[in-house]
Amino acid sequence: MKILIVDDDADLRALIGFALRQAGLMSVEASSARACRSQFADESPDLVILDVNLPDGSGLELCREIRGKSVVPILMLTVRNSEDDLVQALELGADDFLSKPFSPRTLIARVRALLRRSSQDAGDRLEIPGLTLDLERRQMQIDQREPIRLTGLEARLMQILIAHAGRPVTTEKLISHVWSARRSTDRQLLKQLIHRLRQKIEHDPAEPGLLLTEPGIGYRLADIEAD
Repeated sequence: MKILIVDDDADLRALIGFALRQAGLMSVEASSARACRSQFADESPDLVILDVNLPDGSGLELCREIRGKSVVPILMLTVRNSEDDLVQALELGADDFLSKPFSPRTLIARVRALLRRSSQDAGDRLEIPGLTLDLERRQMQIDQREPIRLTGLEARLMQILIAHAGRPVTTEKLISHVWSARRSTDRQLLKQLIHRLRQKIEHDPAEPGLLLTEPGIGYRLADIEAD
């Protein structure tokens, strides 16, 4: 597996590269958005570790650019544990995030989790009456309508909801399935994820009829045939 490290801090890139090699993973480096574009095209990495702040552009915008052409897992690095930054990163298609400073052990755990999930999702296609989810393409189709593009996190959320269609899924179980590690912001981020998903799949997001809230429990995917 090959990991693309995108950060303008040479010492941090070296530290991350060493940790990846110790874990049996290869790495290539980029110190800027421009270098990232070149390395991404040349190396076809299996995962991108991307800093939010780059000298020649926003890492968030670069995340959006990468996600527009690839489903490669993206792990965002940030120096601030700002909820706004985290939410924006997830909205733009990042699969996970890590706040600096972090330990090499934590980084490797996140990387392995993302690679494992990417491998598990490859080729998966889930179907229930009225709904099809293509995990590899990150697309969902409802009642033969136009396919809906999803982020990796949105696709994973739908994966577990479809697996339990018609039954409530607890908040804790959803968080455990979607993210690789627990954080104090998990519940709020899940609410944001649900909100964004409803904007994509509901006729009226203010009055959801498909992705339902189960007060005190979590969420439930409604029976589409009953709609």
